[in-house]
Amino acid sequence: METIGLIGLGNIGSAMAERILLAEYPLIVYDQRAEAVDAMVKAGAKSAASPAEVAQASDIILTSLPGPIELEEVTLGSQGIIHGIRPGSVYVDHTTSRASLIQHVHALFKESGVEVLDAPISGGRQELLQGKQEFTIGGSREALDRVTPVLSTYGDQIRYAGDIGAGTICKLVHNMLMRDLVQIIAEGMTLGVKAGVDAEVVWDGIRRGLFGKMMVLHNSMPRTSFKGVYEPTTYTMALSRKDIGLATEIGRDFNVPMPVSNLVEQICIQAMNRGWEKMDSGVIFAIQEEAAGVEVRAPNIDLEKAAQYISIHPEA
Repeated sequence: METIGLIGLGNIGSAMAERILLAEYPLIVYDQRAEAVDAMVKAGAKSAASPAEVAQASDIILTSLPGPIELEEVTLGSQGIIHGIRPGSVYVDHTTSRASLIQHVHALFKESGVEVLDAPISGGRQELLQGKQEFTIGGSREALDRVTPVLSTYGDQIRYAGDIGAGTICKLVHNMLMRDLVQIIAEGMTLGVKAGVDAEVVWDGIRRGLFGKMMVLHNSMPRTSFKGVYEPTTYTMALSRKDIGLATEIGRDFNVPMPVSNLVEQICIQAMNRGWEKMDSGVIFAIQEEAAGVEVRAPNIDLEKAAQYISIHPEA
């Protein structure tokens, strides 16, 4: 059985580690936080002193990091993976980063006989712990075939996107649209409520109508924005601002006009400047409420009942 190396033990990485250990793969981990490493060692993993040491001892290396700054340091820094990785191994990056960066890493690692895949993760910790996760992956099909048994320990939807970087681009487009959609819904909801309609009625009209069917709306909005509560977080404002910035950067690189997404990026920057970086990314809803001079609250929505209704009546 191949030895797996995992660098980055945050919410996502630690869940991946738990699933890999459950599948009884030998696992070597590294994180800057000693407490995160200790928890995984107690669960059955071995520890390494650096990313290079992880790479030296592993057949398949995985990373799950906050963004491109951390990714560049972990892969190409003075103690980076590049200084320990062995020919014939495969490196899989789950970070939401720059396509150009993973392409650069791929080119350098290729010289050492190492395949690189970019496979950003679309869901959250709870999905990972259940083995229900989606990956859109760029790189070599042969390398993907080799690592699929490992990815399958914590994900059940594995899609091939094309050349290296394609997975990252797909993820950035996805996250950009998520942020755009929150802003669109915020504008619609504040309009409906300020015009005198109950928030729950407006939301039900959106959810059951053609727009809701097209967008496959779910109940994440009531959990945060409709209660005006943005902590604890599922995906921070800081990460969302990073993601949409990377997406609009691609737009500039390829001369793609994206007026909506560029505006939403500016709203995300406003949220960051208010000190909301650690709050849930849905907090941009609060900026729209302030601009409209109205609060949108729907405290009586029964989330379980709504979810049951959707499963029974998918046309709703």
